[in-house]
Amino acid sequence: MTAFTAALLVHYLPQDAFDPSTPQGKRRLHNLAQAAHCAAQGKVGSGFDVASAVFGSCLYRRFSPALLQSHGEPGAPSFSLRLKALVDEEEGSTWDAEIVKSAVGVPKGLRLVMCDVDCGSKTPGMVKKVLQWRKEKPEEAGKIWTELQKRNEALAAELVRLAKEDSADYAPLTECIGKIRGLIREMSEASGVPIEPEEQTQLLDACSKVPGVVGGVVPGAGGYDAVALLIENKPEVIDTLRTVLAGWKVNEEVDSGAVTIGKVSMLGVREEMEGVRLEDPKIYGDWIETY
Repeated sequence: MTAFTAALLVHYLPQDAFDPSTPQGKRRLHNLAQAAHCAAQGKVGSGFDVASAVFGSCLYRRFSPALLQSHGEPGAPSFSLRLKALVDEEEGSTWDAEIVKSAVGVPKGLRLVMCDVDCGSKTPGMVKKVLQWRKEKPEEAGKIWTELQKRNEALAAELVRLAKEDSADYAPLTECIGKIRGLIREMSEASGVPIEPEEQTQLLDACSKVPGVVGGVVPGAGGYDAVALLIENKPEVIDTLRTVLAGWKVNEEVDSGAVTIGKVSMLGVREEMEGVRLEDPKIYGDWIETY
C-alpha cells in the first residue's frame, strides 16, 4: 500500500508538491497511506506496517483512531477535500502518531531474518479475540500489557546501546527477547489465542540453539505462519540455520492438530532502517520484456 501510494504521488505530482526524500513528503505519504490502508481493510489497525514502510525501523505509537473515523466515506459530499485536509494536516487535524527513529538501531554485527512456515490453516480474528479478552479482563490484561511494553522498550534500548558501543556481547539481548516471549506465551494462555502456539515455541527454541542466533519471536499478530530471528551476520550462522530449518518437524507428542505445519524456509529479506526511497528504473531492466 505504501509503495503503491508513493508511486501514484510521484507520478501525478511535481517534485515541489511531493518529494518522498523530505520529512514533509514522508509525513504526507504516511498519512495518505494510513488512510488508504484503513479504508481497504475496513478498520483502523495499528498502522505500524505503514509507518515502518515509510520511515524504516522505528519506535511507533499509533495515532488516534478518531482521525480516520471523522472524515466520512468515499463518495460522500466534500470527501476528497476533507481527506486532503487530513493528509496535509490542515484545520487542526494533526496526526498524533509518534515515530522515533533514534529509539531503534541494529548493531553492525547483527541482522534480522524472516522464516516462512508453510501452514495448512489460518486462525482468523486473533486480534479481535485478544482485544475482547482485554475488554472482559482489563486488570489481568493490563498487567501483562504494561509489562510487555516495558520489555519491548528495554529491547529497543539494548539494541541502541549495542549499536553505539559496537559491542558483541549479545547475552542481555537474548535475555530481553526471552522475557518478551515469556509474556507473549502468558498472554496466549490467558486470552486463549495462539499468539505463540506450542508448534512455534518448538521452532523458536530449535532455532535459538543454533550458535549465533540471538533470539526470535513470532511476528505481527502471532500465529503459525512465520518467525523472525535476530542473528549474527555470519555465513556459517545462515548455513547452519538453513540446515536446521530444512530438517525441522513438529514433535508429534505436542502437535495440537489445529494446523498442519509444513516446510519452513528462510526468506531473502532483512531489516531496513531507511524506509521509502525512489529507485532507478534501470536496475529493474532485466525484469522488463520487450514485445
